[in-house]
Order: sequence, then C-alpha cells, then structure tokens
Amino acid sequence: MSKISDIIEEFILEQLDDDGIVNLSRNELANFFNCAPSQINYVLSTRFTVPKGFFVESHRGGGGYIKLGRVNLDKSSYVKQLLTTTLAGEVDFGQSSGILDNLQKLGVVTEDESKVLKYALSSKSLAMPIKIENKQRANILRNVLINKLKE
Repeated sequence: MSKISDIIEEFILEQLDDDGIVNLSRNELANFFNCAPSQINYVLSTRFTVPKGFFVESHRGGGGYIKLGRVNLDKSSYVKQLLTTTLAGEVDFGQSSGILDNLQKLGVVTEDESKVLKYALSSKSLAMPIKIENKQRANILRNVLINKLKE
C-alpha cells in the first residue's frame, strides 16, 4: 500500500487544470484523506516546491485556501533562477533529484546525465557531515549547470 503522502500527492496532481493550477482547502483535504492538516502541509512543502517546478500560495480568510500550480518557466529562466537562488545555498538530495528531473524535462540534461548526477549527489557518494554535504551538493549542481550553459 502506498504511503498517505504519495496518495495525497497523486490526488493533487490529478486536480491540476489545463493551466496547471488548482485551489485547495487544507482542511477539506485533511478531512477527505482522514489525516491531520499537518500531513497536507508536509506534502505541500516537500513535494510541491520551486525546484520541483511548482509554486504554492496560501490565502487566508473565507475558510482559507491554497493556490498551487506549475511554474511555467522557459529553460534559461529556470536555470538562471536555480543559479541565483536555490543553488546559491544548500540543497538536500531530495531537492537535487527534483531539480534534475525538471532539468531533464526541459532538455538541459539527458536521462543518462540525470541518473549519473543523482548517483554522484547521493549521501553515499559525498560521505561528509550533512551541513557540508548539502553545500557541496549545491556547488556540484551549480558548476554542472554553468558548464552546460557554456556548451
């Protein structure tokens, strides 16, 4: 059986309209899935991030709702955004995998390049304290993207 987080993620993805946007109520989702609202927060904050190609806006009042959608960036805008924000700091393995998946969809890296980079960015490959590991992972991705742009 799938984890509840996987089920919630799948449900939300199915709800995206043609424009790639959906309005959700955190409490209604929690009631629907018979889980705590914090479980919905967890899914939104880990599975629907900018590096994975999504934006999430929280709106209060009138019962409150969440507007979630796909980020429609062209290849160069997405790479520039990554270089100037996300990869300027630290990224964990989950974030780097999401970035590589998006870069593959945009044609910046091939499927084989994405696989090799995921192995290279894994904790087993980096084998260092987590704080240093996340910074090093960001540096590696940053350097790969800079060199891909030079090609």
